[in-house]
Amino acid sequence: MKIAYALSIALTGFLLVPVPPAGASETRDPAEYFFQESFNDLSEEAEIAREEGKTGILVMFETDDCPWCERMKDTVLNQARVQDYFRGHFRLIGLNTDGDAPVTGFDGIEVSETEFALTHNRVRATPAFLFFDTEGRLLVRYTGTTRDPEEFLWLGEYVVNAHFKHERFSSYKRKRREASS
Repeated sequence: MKIAYALSIALTGFLLVPVPPAGASETRDPAEYFFQESFNDLSEEAEIAREEGKTGILVMFETDDCPWCERMKDTVLNQARVQDYFRGHFRLIGLNTDGDAPVTGFDGIEVSETEFALTHNRVRATPAFLFFDTEGRLLVRYTGTTRDPEEFLWLGEYVVNAHFKHERFSSYKRKRREASS
C-alpha cells in the first residue's frame, strides 16, 4: 500500500511539472545572457567589438519603472536565440537613463548615465536601442518595443547587413513579414 501511495504521489508530481508548449524556445536570464559586463567605457567597448570582429555596440537605455523595458526583457531579450545572435554581432550594454553611474562616451568624456542618455544621445523614452559602429558612429536608433523576438532579430539583421543605408526599418520589417508568411 505504501509503495502504491508513493508511486501515485510521484506520478502526480510528474504531471504537475510545466511542459513548454510545442515550438517554444529556450529562455535565459537577460541580465546574464544578453547584457555583458562593462565598465561603461564605450571607446573600450568599441575596441573590444573591433577585436572580436563584431558590427558594433548596442546600448539599451532603460529606466527602473519602465513596463515596456520589462516586457522586452521578459519576452524578447530572454530568448536564447536572440541572445546568441546579438552577442555574436554586438557588444551589449544596458544603461539606466535615471542612473548616476559614470559612463565614458566615445569622445572620452565621463558623465553620468543620465547625462549620457539625455544630453549626448537625446533619449527621451525607454526602452531605446542605439546601435553604434566600432568607431562610435550612431547607425540606428530604435525606440520602443518590438512585437516579438522575431521582429527584434530582424532589427539586428537590419543593422548587421547595413539595410539602414537604403531603407527604413518599417519597410525592411514589412518585407521580412511578407517573406515569412
